[in-house]
Amino acid sequence: MAVSGHEGRLGEEFFTPGTSSFTEFLAAHRPELLGPRTPPQGGRAPESPHGTTILALTYRDGVLIAGDRRATMGNLIAQRDLEKVLPADDHTAIAIAGTVGIALDMVRLYQVELAHFEKIEGIPMTLAAKATRLATMIRQNLGQAMQGLAVVPVLAGYDTTAPAGGRGRIFSFDAAGGRYEKSGFHAEGSGSPYARGALKKLHRPDMSRDEAALAALEALYDAAEDDSATGGPDVARRIFPVVSVITEDGYERLAETETRRLSLAMVERRHSRPDGPVAPV
Repeated sequence: MAVSGHEGRLGEEFFTPGTSSFTEFLAAHRPELLGPRTPPQGGRAPESPHGTTILALTYRDGVLIAGDRRATMGNLIAQRDLEKVLPADDHTAIAIAGTVGIALDMVRLYQVELAHFEKIEGIPMTLAAKATRLATMIRQNLGQAMQGLAVVPVLAGYDTTAPAGGRGRIFSFDAAGGRYEKSGFHAEGSGSPYARGALKKLHRPDMSRDEAALAALEALYDAAEDDSATGGPDVARRIFPVVSVITEDGYERLAETETRRLSLAMVERRHSRPDGPVAPV
């Protein structure tokens, strides 16, 4: 951010008491850095890459969040290895669906927002407050969303302040900034109905990390089976879904070798059961 006043010196706005929100600070002093706040004129916006299926589920040690790697632009594959799961801070992560360019800018601003709040207030924001702050940022994009440039993320985090010890929590949002807490699991994006159907039969609260990761991979595989915008494991190109976990120890992205091992094991099992595992009775 450029400084004002004399060369190399911060402007007085940096020393004036105000909000702990970095977004509100920018809106007051450098609104042009936040990008357009009004919808583009002349009908719908031009076609742009969209991210598709993302999901999250709670398990024994916390919460897992995952996403496929495909971005589409109409009937075309725009990118095969998009990163849709990103850390927000030490105990929170975002998975993005919708317009990729706007979503990535929103995530970067959100990361700064959380860090700025902690530096100003001296304490981290609560998980519920993080979800509310993200909902506000999504609502500010409503004009763009009405033109087809919507961003619909999933927020997952480990709530260290929860009664009787910490626990994983999942929040979903609509394009107007509505915030909804989900119990157990959730999915968003074009393949989400199929992913949620798979998680409905596979999810258990007492799952281990490997079991939760396999359930997520199975759900993404089922989504790719029925939704052309969702990408399954690309064995030939060595492109596999991004899977991350958030526990008491913080955010951790599963290593590529681990997601590859689990994905190949799942694909091998699909040879004998193409429709995937069934729910235990």
